[in-house]
Amino acid sequence: MNVTDQTMQNRKVFLITGASTGIGEATARQAAEAGYRVVLAARSTGKLEALRNELGDDTAMAVACDVSDGEAQKELVGKTVGNFGRIDAVFANAGFSKGSPFYGGEDKLDEWKEMVLTNVYGSAVTARLCLPELVKTGGHFLITGSVVGHITSIRNLYSATKWAVTGIAQAVRNEMVGTGVRVTLIEPGVVDTPFWGTVPKPGTPELHPEDVARAVMYAVNQPPHVDVNQVLIRPTGQPH
Repeated sequence: MNVTDQTMQNRKVFLITGASTGIGEATARQAAEAGYRVVLAARSTGKLEALRNELGDDTAMAVACDVSDGEAQKELVGKTVGNFGRIDAVFANAGFSKGSPFYGGEDKLDEWKEMVLTNVYGSAVTARLCLPELVKTGGHFLITGSVVGHITSIRNLYSATKWAVTGIAQAVRNEMVGTGVRVTLIEPGVVDTPFWGTVPKPGTPELHPEDVARAVMYAVNQPPHVDVNQVLIRPTGQPH
C-alpha cells in the first residue's frame, strides 16, 4: 500500500441518511470539507448522484436506501464497510412530516404508517445496525429530532414520532455507556428545507440547513471525552 492509499484508508467515514437535500446534504458537504469520506443515503438517487459527483469519488459514495426497509439498511452498512472499511460517525437524519390531523381533515392513514416507519423504525434500525461498527472505532451516533420532540405544537402524529426519536437517543446513550461511543440528539426548529413539501410553514424566521449542519459538526469535533448529548437550535424569534 502506497502513502496515498494509506492516507485514504485512514480517513474517517461519515454515514448520513436523508442526505439528498436539506440538513443531510449540508452536513455531507461540511463533513467532506472537514476531511471525512461520506456515505450518502436517501431514496432520491438522482440528487444523491449529483452530490456524489460534486464531492468526488474519492470522498463520497451514494447508496439508494429507504430507511423504512431493514434489508436495505443492512445493504447500506455492508456497502459502507466493504468500500471504506470503517464507520466513524452516523447521522440518522432521514424523516418527513405527512398526514392528516387527529380530528378533521382528510384521512391519510397510510401516510401516517409511512411516516412512523421512516421517522421511528428507520432511525432505530440505523442505530441497531451501525452501533457495532461505531464501537470498533469509538465513533459517534447522531440523530435528528425536533423542537416538537419537546413541546407538541402541531396537529399531527409527526410530533409524536419526534418524541419517540428523543427516547431513542436517550436509550442508545444509556446502552453505549462504557463503549466510547458518543450520542447526540440534534433538535432543529423551523428550517428552510424541502422537508415541508405541501405542509404550511409556521410564520416564523427560519434556519438554513447549513446552520444545523454546523451544530452537527460542532458535536462531532469535540474531543473524545466530551459528549454533547443534545443540541436544541431555533431561529432567532421562533416561539416555543
